Amino acid sequence: MTDTHDPIRRRVNAALAGLAGAGAATPFNIARAQSGKLKVGVLLPRSGVQGFIGQSCQIGAEIAPNLVKDLTGVDVELMNADTETNVDVARSRAERLVQEGAHVLVGPFDSGAAAAIAQVAEQRSIPFIINIAAAPQITEQGYKFVFRNFPTAIDLTRNGLSLIGDLFRATSVAPRTAVFMHVNDTFGTAMNQGISRMLPTLTNLPFKVVETISYDPAAKDLSVEVAKAKATKADFLLLVCRLNDSILLRREMVKQRWNPMGVISPGSPGMYEDQFFKALGKLSDYCISNNPWYNPKGALTPAVIAAMARQYPKERLVTHGANVSYTFESILIAADAYKRARSFDGKTLADAVRQTNMTERVVLGGPIRFNAKGQVEGNLSACLQNRDGRPAVVLPENAAELKPVFPMPGYKPA
Repeated sequence: MTDTHDPIRRRVNAALAGLAGAGAATPFNIARAQSGKLKVGVLLPRSGVQGFIGQSCQIGAEIAPNLVKDLTGVDVELMNADTETNVDVARSRAERLVQEGAHVLVGPFDSGAAAAIAQVAEQRSIPFIINIAAAPQITEQGYKFVFRNFPTAIDLTRNGLSLIGDLFRATSVAPRTAVFMHVNDTFGTAMNQGISRMLPTLTNLPFKVVETISYDPAAKDLSVEVAKAKATKADFLLLVCRLNDSILLRREMVKQRWNPMGVISPGSPGMYEDQFFKALGKLSDYCISNNPWYNPKGALTPAVIAAMARQYPKERLVTHGANVSYTFESILIAADAYKRARSFDGKTLADAVRQTNMTERVVLGGPIRFNAKGQVEGNLSACLQNRDGRPAVVLPENAAELKPVFPMPGYKPA
């Protein structure tokens, strides 16, 4: 990007051409940034409870250096660290990456880990660009080096609940009751607080929550929680989950023959992840997740798909969605800032990140512009319904691949 206001579509086309042949010369006539590589410390939970999701995000990091160089002319070196789905490990790994020379930190998917890494970033005066983590308090601390290109739990909730209303109108169904189940970690607690505050104010939604049930995302048995939810006889399950627990919960629902109208997440990982489909097969179908997602018609999306096809020919963007898209965008933001700052100095880089203005991007939403708190506003969600082994966009209508189906096939009123 010659500057942050220039459209990049022509460079995307050039990048696609460059990806067609290995070893091809850079397709741009771009003045190089300051000599040397931008060292990006990538912190992700590649093992532990969230390991599959962290590995999914890692794909977005791995495709970034070649594509970012084509788009910006900046050389990026990844410094990868596994947070092991552990907040204390995340903090110590962040410290080590800074000591080893990272210029920017990116990650970490998990809100608890993000809060810990944010403290390190502030203490060490190094920019931290959050790919995925929704707890609102992360960008409410007055930090100067912390930036988030992802919606807060409040935005996720607002967008997700709005799409639930759209789903019911599109299918001419009006459930009256829901049981709300959520993980009890930092993210799940923030989502619970947001839903508790917001749902009573949304008069266009026809249902009420009859019971709220929290559970440990690392639980090995959810039979008691599912039995309790089934006993409410609620019309549908409103769910904020992670990956492993969503698989466990869906299996337990089948085991207990609990067949509500549907399972709907107002905004959480888990049910659209590749491992969810692999583990559950047909049982994964018709679950719904209202989540941030890539824009199938976005200017950068074809280049990301092509980069994945080259480096990960067995993987598809559709089964990695936000994980790949937001991770790639975070590294692109760092490179764009470095190109303008022409400095590895932490404060100078942070000032450049703060001035980011990317009007074309991978994910659904408005331009990437950080507000005074370091938060990007205007990120949008899509209503994703699992159909035939993949998540398909069913709403909003102008981006839909298929029409929504609700209730789930086989539903019988109690």
